[in-house]
Amino acid sequence: MTDGRVALVTGGAHGIGGAVVRRLAAGGASVVVADVDLSGAEAVAATVGGVAVRCDVSSLEDNVAAVALAVEAFGGLDIAVLNAGVSAGCSVGDDFDLARYRRLIGANLDGPVLGMHAVWPAMRERGGDVIVTASMAALAAVPADALYGASKSAVTALVRSVAPTWAASGVRLNAVCPSFTDTAIIEGFRETIDELGIPLLDVEQVADAFEQVLAARRTGESWMVVPGRDVQPYRFRGVPGARMPGHQELP
Repeated sequence: MTDGRVALVTGGAHGIGGAVVRRLAAGGASVVVADVDLSGAEAVAATVGGVAVRCDVSSLEDNVAAVALAVEAFGGLDIAVLNAGVSAGCSVGDDFDLARYRRLIGANLDGPVLGMHAVWPAMRERGGDVIVTASMAALAAVPADALYGASKSAVTALVRSVAPTWAASGVRLNAVCPSFTDTAIIEGFRETIDELGIPLLDVEQVADAFEQVLAARRTGESWMVVPGRDVQPYRFRGVPGARMPGHQELP
Protein backbone atom coordinates (compact mmCIF):
# COMPACT_ATOMS: atom_id res chain seq x y z
CA MET A 1 0.00 0.00 0.00
CA THR A 2 2.83 2.44 0.79
CA ASP A 3 5.79 0.51 -0.60
CA GLY A 4 7.93 2.75 -2.80
CA ARG A 5 5.80 5.82 -2.12
CA VAL A 6 7.06 9.14 -0.74
CA ALA A 7 5.27 10.61 2.27
CA LEU A 8 5.34 13.89 4.17
CA VAL A 9 3.97 14.03 7.72
CA THR A 10 3.58 17.33 9.57
CA GLY A 11 3.59 17.19 13.34
CA GLY A 12 5.56 13.99 12.83
CA ALA A 13 7.82 14.18 15.87
CA HIS A 14 5.28 13.07 18.47
CA GLY A 15 1.92 11.48 19.15
CA ILE A 16 -0.30 10.58 16.21
CA GLY A 17 2.17 12.01 13.71
CA GLY A 18 5.01 9.90 15.03
CA ALA A 19 2.87 6.76 14.91
CA VAL A 20 1.84 7.50 11.32
CA VAL A 21 5.47 8.09 10.30
CA ARG A 22 6.47 4.71 11.70
CA ARG A 23 3.51 2.97 10.08
CA LEU A 24 4.17 4.47 6.64
CA ALA A 25 7.85 3.62 6.84
CA ALA A 26 7.07 0.05 7.94
CA GLY A 27 4.99 -0.27 4.78
CA GLY A 28 7.94 0.73 2.63
CA ALA A 29 7.44 4.49 2.25
CA SER A 30 10.22 7.05 2.27
CA VAL A 31 9.14 9.65 4.83
CA VAL A 32 9.84 13.33 5.45
CA VAL A 33 9.20 14.11 9.11
CA ALA A 34 8.18 17.76 9.49
CA ASP A 35 7.74 19.37 12.89
CA VAL A 36 8.39 22.64 14.68
CA ASP A 37 10.44 20.46 17.07
CA LEU A 38 13.37 19.74 14.77
CA SER A 39 15.33 17.60 17.22
CA GLY A 40 12.25 15.45 17.79
CA ALA A 41 11.68 15.17 14.05
CA GLU A 42 15.31 14.17 13.51
CA ALA A 43 15.05 11.48 16.18
CA VAL A 44 11.96 9.94 14.56
CA ALA A 45 13.42 10.21 11.06
CA ALA A 46 16.58 8.44 12.19
CA THR A 47 14.57 5.42 13.32
CA VAL A 48 12.85 4.99 9.94
CA GLY A 49 15.55 6.01 7.49
CA GLY A 50 13.72 9.21 6.64
CA VAL A 51 14.69 12.87 6.61
CA ALA A 52 13.60 15.68 8.93
CA VAL A 53 12.76 19.33 8.42
CA ARG A 54 11.71 22.07 10.80
CA CYS A 55 8.22 23.16 9.82
CA ASP A 56 5.95 25.69 11.47
CA VAL A 57 2.75 24.81 9.61
CA SER A 58 1.42 28.36 10.00
CA SER A 59 4.24 29.48 7.68
CA LEU A 60 3.73 29.06 3.93
CA GLU A 61 7.50 29.18 3.41
CA ASP A 62 8.03 26.28 5.84
CA ASN A 63 5.35 24.18 4.15
CA VAL A 64 6.83 24.82 0.71
CA ALA A 65 10.31 23.96 2.01
CA ALA A 66 9.07 20.65 3.45
CA VAL A 67 7.58 19.65 0.09
CA ALA A 68 10.75 20.73 -1.71
CA LEU A 69 12.78 18.47 0.59
CA ALA A 70 10.56 15.49 -0.25
CA VAL A 71 11.04 16.11 -3.97
CA GLU A 72 14.79 16.68 -3.61
CA ALA A 73 15.44 13.72 -1.31
CA PHE A 74 13.08 11.15 -2.79
CA GLY A 75 12.00 12.39 -6.21
CA GLY A 76 8.40 13.39 -5.60
CA LEU A 77 5.46 13.16 -3.24
CA ASP A 78 2.67 10.58 -3.08
CA ILE A 79 1.21 10.92 0.44
CA ALA A 80 0.83 14.05 2.56
CA VAL A 81 -0.42 13.75 6.13
CA LEU A 82 -1.26 17.22 7.44
CA ASN A 83 -1.39 16.34 11.09
CA ALA A 84 0.07 19.18 13.19
CA GLY A 85 -2.38 20.73 15.63
CA VAL A 86 -2.84 22.28 19.08
CA SER A 87 -5.64 22.78 21.59
CA ALA A 88 -7.07 26.22 22.27
CA GLY A 89 -6.41 26.71 25.97
CA CYS A 90 -9.12 29.38 26.16
CA SER A 91 -12.77 30.02 25.35
CA VAL A 92 -14.71 32.89 23.80
CA GLY A 93 -15.71 34.04 27.29
CA ASP A 94 -13.84 35.68 30.15
CA ASP A 95 -10.64 33.70 29.59
CA PHE A 96 -10.33 34.54 25.89
CA ASP A 97 -6.72 35.05 24.89
CA LEU A 98 -6.04 36.49 21.44
CA ALA A 99 -2.51 35.05 21.24
CA ARG A 100 -3.75 31.54 22.08
CA TYR A 101 -6.56 31.88 19.57
CA ARG A 102 -4.18 33.00 16.81
CA ARG A 103 -1.88 30.08 17.63
CA LEU A 104 -4.82 27.67 17.40
CA ILE A 105 -5.96 28.95 14.02
CA GLY A 106 -2.37 29.09 12.77
CA ALA A 107 -1.83 25.41 13.48
CA ASN A 108 -5.28 23.89 13.04
CA LEU A 109 -6.66 25.79 10.05
CA ASP A 110 -3.83 27.73 8.42
CA GLY A 111 -1.73 24.56 8.67
CA PRO A 112 -4.03 22.45 6.49
CA VAL A 113 -4.77 25.33 4.09
CA LEU A 114 -1.11 26.22 3.59
CA GLY A 115 -0.09 22.58 3.59
CA MET A 116 -2.62 21.72 0.89
CA HIS A 117 -1.48 24.68 -1.19
CA ALA A 118 2.16 23.63 -0.79
CA VAL A 119 1.67 19.94 -1.67
CA TRP A 120 -0.65 20.50 -4.65
CA PRO A 121 2.00 21.09 -7.35
CA ALA A 122 3.87 17.90 -6.43
CA MET A 123 0.76 15.80 -5.82
CA ARG A 124 -0.96 16.64 -9.09
CA GLU A 125 2.07 15.39 -11.04
CA ARG A 126 1.47 11.77 -10.06
CA GLY A 127 -1.69 11.64 -7.95
CA GLY A 128 -1.89 10.25 -4.45
CA ASP A 129 -3.39 10.91 -1.05
CA VAL A 130 -3.68 13.92 1.23
CA ILE A 131 -5.05 13.17 4.68
CA VAL A 132 -5.74 15.87 7.25
CA THR A 133 -6.04 15.12 10.95
CA ALA A 134 -9.33 16.59 12.13
CA SER A 135 -11.22 15.39 15.22
CA MET A 136 -14.54 14.05 16.43
CA ALA A 137 -14.81 17.57 17.83
CA ALA A 138 -15.53 18.58 14.23
CA LEU A 139 -18.64 16.40 14.17
CA ALA A 140 -20.11 16.94 17.65
CA ALA A 141 -20.37 19.88 20.03
CA VAL A 142 -17.46 20.15 22.47
CA PRO A 143 -18.35 22.82 25.04
CA ALA A 144 -15.09 22.25 26.93
CA ASP A 145 -13.02 23.40 23.93
CA ALA A 146 -15.34 25.19 21.53
CA LEU A 147 -12.61 26.99 19.60
CA TYR A 148 -10.77 23.73 18.97
CA GLY A 149 -14.01 22.21 17.70
CA ALA A 150 -14.59 25.21 15.45
CA SER A 151 -11.12 24.90 13.92
CA LYS A 152 -11.57 21.20 13.23
CA SER A 153 -15.05 21.72 11.80
CA ALA A 154 -13.50 24.15 9.35
CA VAL A 155 -11.01 21.47 8.33
CA THR A 156 -13.70 18.92 7.52
CA ALA A 157 -15.59 21.53 5.48
CA LEU A 158 -12.39 22.37 3.64
CA VAL A 159 -11.75 18.72 2.80
CA ARG A 160 -15.29 18.13 1.56
CA SER A 161 -15.19 21.22 -0.64
CA VAL A 162 -11.72 20.80 -2.16
CA ALA A 163 -11.82 17.04 -2.74
CA PRO A 164 -14.07 17.10 -5.83
CA THR A 165 -11.83 19.63 -7.59
CA TRP A 166 -8.70 17.57 -6.91
CA ALA A 167 -10.18 14.23 -7.93
CA ALA A 168 -9.70 14.90 -11.65
CA SER A 169 -5.94 15.00 -11.04
CA GLY A 170 -5.98 11.69 -9.19
CA VAL A 171 -5.46 13.30 -5.79
CA ARG A 172 -7.64 11.91 -2.99
CA LEU A 173 -8.33 14.19 -0.01
CA ASN A 174 -9.76 12.94 3.28
CA ALA A 175 -9.93 13.80 6.97
CA VAL A 176 -9.38 11.46 9.90
CA CYS A 177 -11.43 12.34 12.99
CA PRO A 178 -10.14 10.68 16.17
CA SER A 179 -11.91 11.00 19.50
CA PHE A 180 -9.80 11.67 22.61
CA THR A 181 -6.35 10.17 22.03
CA ASP A 182 -3.58 9.52 24.53
CA THR A 183 -1.25 12.32 23.43
CA ALA A 184 0.12 15.54 24.89
CA ILE A 185 -2.76 17.58 23.44
CA ILE A 186 -5.12 16.36 26.21
CA GLU A 187 -2.82 17.12 29.13
CA GLY A 188 -4.84 20.18 30.17
CA PHE A 189 -7.97 18.11 30.75
CA ARG A 190 -6.70 14.52 31.12
CA GLU A 191 -7.92 14.41 34.73
CA THR A 192 -11.46 15.36 33.66
CA ILE A 193 -11.43 12.69 30.96
CA ASP A 194 -10.36 10.10 33.54
CA GLU A 195 -13.02 11.21 36.02
CA LEU A 196 -15.73 10.90 33.39
CA GLY A 197 -14.48 7.44 32.41
CA ILE A 198 -14.06 8.37 28.75
CA PRO A 199 -11.92 5.74 26.96
CA LEU A 200 -8.84 7.00 25.15
CA LEU A 201 -7.57 5.89 21.79
CA ASP A 202 -3.99 4.73 21.48
CA VAL A 203 -1.94 6.40 18.75
CA GLU A 204 -1.53 3.04 17.05
CA GLN A 205 -5.30 2.76 16.70
CA VAL A 206 -5.31 6.12 14.94
CA ALA A 207 -2.43 4.98 12.70
CA ASP A 208 -4.56 1.94 11.83
CA ALA A 209 -7.27 4.34 10.66
CA PHE A 210 -4.86 6.22 8.41
CA GLU A 211 -3.90 2.93 6.79
CA GLN A 212 -7.57 2.08 6.29
CA VAL A 213 -8.23 5.42 4.60
CA LEU A 214 -5.27 4.90 2.26
CA ALA A 215 -6.47 1.41 1.40
CA ALA A 216 -10.05 2.58 0.69
CA ARG A 217 -8.92 4.91 -2.13
CA ARG A 218 -11.95 7.17 -1.60
CA THR A 219 -12.08 10.95 -1.40
CA GLY A 220 -13.88 13.81 0.32
CA GLU A 221 -14.71 11.87 3.47
CA SER A 222 -14.28 12.40 7.21
CA TRP A 223 -13.44 9.10 8.86
CA MET A 224 -14.53 8.57 12.48
CA VAL A 225 -12.12 6.86 14.88
CA VAL A 226 -13.91 6.02 18.13
CA PRO A 227 -13.07 3.36 20.75
CA GLY A 228 -15.11 0.20 20.30
CA ARG A 229 -16.49 1.16 16.88
CA ASP A 230 -15.48 0.41 13.33
CA VAL A 231 -13.53 3.09 11.50
CA GLN A 232 -15.88 4.51 8.89
CA PRO A 233 -16.81 7.71 7.07
CA TYR A 234 -19.22 10.05 8.82
CA ARG A 235 -22.48 10.44 6.90
CA PHE A 236 -23.20 14.15 6.66
CA ARG A 237 -26.88 14.93 6.30
CA GLY A 238 -27.88 16.75 3.15
CA VAL A 239 -29.24 20.28 3.33
CA PRO A 240 -32.56 21.29 1.76
CA GLY A 241 -32.35 22.65 -1.75
CA ALA A 242 -33.85 25.97 -2.71
CA ARG A 243 -37.60 25.93 -3.20
CA MET A 244 -38.54 27.36 -6.55
CA PRO A 245 -41.84 29.01 -7.52
CA GLY A 246 -44.50 26.35 -7.68
CA HIS A 247 -42.68 24.45 -4.90
CA GLN A 248 -40.29 22.71 -7.28
CA GLU A 249 -37.12 22.02 -5.26
CA LEU A 250 -33.66 22.05 -6.72
CA PRO A 251 -31.67 18.89 -6.03
